[in-house]
Amino acid sequence: GWREENGVIYLTVTLDKPTFGDEWILRTEEKGNRVGYYAKSVLRSESFNPSVAGTYEIVILKGSTFIDRCRVTKNIRDRAKKMNLQTPMAYIACLIREQFSDEEIEAMGLSWIVAMHEPLEDSSHFRDLLMASRKNGGRWLEVCDNGGPDRGWIRENGFAFLAPQQVS
Repeated sequence: GWREENGVIYLTVTLDKPTFGDEWILRTEEKGNRVGYYAKSVLRSESFNPSVAGTYEIVILKGSTFIDRCRVTKNIRDRAKKMNLQTPMAYIACLIREQFSDEEIEAMGLSWIVAMHEPLEDSSHFRDLLMASRKNGGRWLEVCDNGGPDRGWIRENGFAFLAPQQVS
């Protein structure tokens, strides 16, 4: 489930077993979601770490809580740091996509939920972030080009981090 307090969304997700990138593609598609070409490339890259089974407390900062001109990667990461949030692993986007429907993401007031992990290189050598998206026909696991610390974002984006003590 999820709850929202003061523009911050809290999710609890559970992963049943360790999962590798190719397995995430299969799991995601078996649930009726679509996996974008570059997302597949990131999931299959050597830098994608297999997922660890457990329960994760995810904290999502809503884009709408930032002033438009200040809604850039550096400021989002700075706010997360001040809140003592941790950088998530890339597979957190897979867990969000797997466990939350487009309707739930819409009810959160979001179009995309971007996992703010360390960017991973795709097959075209872009450094990407994985995200759960309900745009372009919905139910996607996609990537967005990281674009560096000054990359701007839209109000409907959510930015996923981990609460301290994330794995139980």
